[in-house]
Amino acid sequence: MKYLYLATILFSHSALAAGGFNFFTNAAHATHIPAHTLALIVGSLLFIVIGFAYRAKASSVKNVVIPDKGITLRNILETLGGMIYGTAKSVMGEESAKKYYSYVIFVFLFILLNNVIGLFPGSYSPNQSLNTTLALGFFTFFYFNFQGIRAVGFVNYMKHFAGPMPALALLIFPIELISVSVRPVSLALRLRGNMEGDHMVLGIFSDLVPYFVPIPFYAMGLFVSFLQAYVFTILTMIYIGMATAHHDHGEHDHHH
Repeated sequence: MKYLYLATILFSHSALAAGGFNFFTNAAHATHIPAHTLALIVGSLLFIVIGFAYRAKASSVKNVVIPDKGITLRNILETLGGMIYGTAKSVMGEESAKKYYSYVIFVFLFILLNNVIGLFPGSYSPNQSLNTTLALGFFTFFYFNFQGIRAVGFVNYMKHFAGPMPALALLIFPIELISVSVRPVSLALRLRGNMEGDHMVLGIFSDLVPYFVPIPFYAMGLFVSFLQAYVFTILTMIYIGMATAHHDHGEHDHHH
C-alpha cells in the first residue's frame, strides 16, 4: 500500500503544477516571507531531524561495523559519508580529510537534501534561488579563507597571492585576489542554474505527460540533485586544500 501511495503522489505532480499549487509560494504570500527562505527553513529542520534520527539509531547499534539489513536511513547516510570521505582523501590528502571532513560532509548532505526537496510535488528547492546559493558560496568562501589564515597566519596567507616572483607581485596579486573572490559567485551560479533548469524541465514534462512518462525525469532530477551537491562539495575540498596546502610548504621552509 505504501508504494501505491507514493506512486499516486508522484503521478499527481502534473495536477498540482497545472493548478499552480506550490506550498512555499502560497505560504510566502500568507506570511510575507520569501518562498526560498521558507523552503530553506523546512530543509534545515528536516536536516536536524534526520541528524537526530541517525544519531539515535547509530547509538543503539551494538556493532557499528555491521550495516542494517535492507535500505535504511543509517545505510544511506553511511554510504554517502564513506563516499565523501574517500573523495576528500583523494582531493586533500588523508590528514586534511580527517580535519575538514565534518564541514564537507555537512555541505554535501545539506545541499543534497535541499536539492531533493524541490522534486516533491507542489514543493520548491531553496537552491533554485540565487540568494540561497550565494549564501552557501560565501559560507564556503569564508571557511576556506579562515582555515588558510589559521594554518599559516594572515601575512603568510596573503603572500601566496603575490606568486613566487617578487618582480611580478604587483601584477599577480590583484589577479589572484580577483580569482579567489569570484569563487563564491561561481559556486552559487552553477548550483542555482542547474537546479532551476532541472526542476523546470521536470515541471514542463509533468504538465505535458502526467502519467508514468515523468518517472525518468524524476530519476534524472535525483541524479542532478546528487551531482550538483557532489560538484559543490568537491570544489569546496579543492579550495580548502589550496588554502591550507601552504601550511606544509611553510613548515618545510622553516625546517630548512
